[in-house]
Amino acid sequence: MLSEGAEFCDAKYQVRKSTSIKIVDGSVRTLTEQSLGGACFRARVGGSWGYATTVQLDKKTLLESCLQAAKNARLGGAIGARIPDSPSRNRQVRADVRVHPDDVPIDEKLGYVADLDKAQKVDPRVANSNSDYRDEVRTNLLVNSFGSSLKWEEVRTRLIAFTIASDGGRQEMYFEIADGTKGFELMKENDVMAMGKLSGEEAVKMLAAKKPPSGYMTCISDPKNTGTLAHEVIGHASEADEIVHERSFLTGAVGKKVASDLITMVDDGTIKGAFGTIPFDDEGTPSSRTVIIENGIYKGYLQSLETAAGMGVTPTGNGRAQDFGRRIWVRMTNTFFDAGDWTLEEMIEGVKFGVLADKSISGMEDPVGGGFEAKTLRGFVIEDGEITDMIRSFTTTGSALEILKTTDAVGNNVQLDGGMCGKGIEDFVWVSGGGPYCRSKLVVGGG
Repeated sequence: MLSEGAEFCDAKYQVRKSTSIKIVDGSVRTLTEQSLGGACFRARVGGSWGYATTVQLDKKTLLESCLQAAKNARLGGAIGARIPDSPSRNRQVRADVRVHPDDVPIDEKLGYVADLDKAQKVDPRVANSNSDYRDEVRTNLLVNSFGSSLKWEEVRTRLIAFTIASDGGRQEMYFEIADGTKGFELMKENDVMAMGKLSGEEAVKMLAAKKPPSGYMTCISDPKNTGTLAHEVIGHASEADEIVHERSFLTGAVGKKVASDLITMVDDGTIKGAFGTIPFDDEGTPSSRTVIIENGIYKGYLQSLETAAGMGVTPTGNGRAQDFGRRIWVRMTNTFFDAGDWTLEEMIEGVKFGVLADKSISGMEDPVGGGFEAKTLRGFVIEDGEITDMIRSFTTTGSALEILKTTDAVGNNVQLDGGMCGKGIEDFVWVSGGGPYCRSKLVVGGG
């Protein structure tokens, strides 16, 4: 590729192996083992990238792909910043797991999932039990024109209990999730019977939940809801490819006051065991801890090789792709608000009237305007410093920066939850989001 005019180029070989099990009401619905592998060649000429991928690994096809990548880059014709030289890296990293999923028979995996499903049947009002298991082993080999030669492994395991309860024509749901960049020890660390039982019991309790209040009020967000705000609005708007195209409300925000002094937010791909943790991004840059907001001041963006070159800064290890066949975008890893000093009890005591949001189930991103909307599974009314009624699903909305400016209490314990994030509606990667409990003002509605 260099001989064909590429200013920078890399080649990556990847194999993804996964196991997926789904049991519904005691019946196995999905039981699959898959393996997908191939190579991707990437060349940059001027400001244009050229890609070529193949699943055929003979020498002739690989060389043809190299030439095609360079040709595709030349056809682009764009003018952009040259990617500066970087030190070469030569490392091999094996996933830090105690029980590798490849070493566990599928019938043993199936047994754990069956136990999880059975445990949800705690009451005749449990109408539907759902239990999902997935593990993925991803092996990556990358070489580039910096002279780097890298090999690393990523292992992820995820378990979900999802229960639907029904009574008198009313249906409610609840779920419990365990996940991480861990092996099968995740199943052994979590009591799957207790996990399933809890999901079933809480779904039944939800049948008695009342209609939520509405209006602009104090809301204490649990770590899942806190993480939704961190990820969906501030996180996506901090991806530097949105910044360079001025598609983000945070364009030009570095150095400005954007939140309460209590707010610090980071993206950190180095956290041991977290679902979005990666040794290197898909460009071979080591993952890092990037401070996005520090004590209310906006500090900086998430960067790939391309965006860092264009902005004259250092790459942060956030160039990620769904798989070897997809292009690289700037993507988050583990994105969260950092811990403060408050206990949850102290937060609740200071509320005259408000709600405690429990378990985010969806969020809507608005990186251009900075609007925030999230749907919460359930919550609790707070009156005169005490928890009273359980309330059913509701939405929380507002301007992200206005919410952060009203934040007057940040909890002392960060929790992270894993998931899959798309760039818009495609190119999905594994991430996690979260934070501590946070107390802010926003609009509550639903019913």
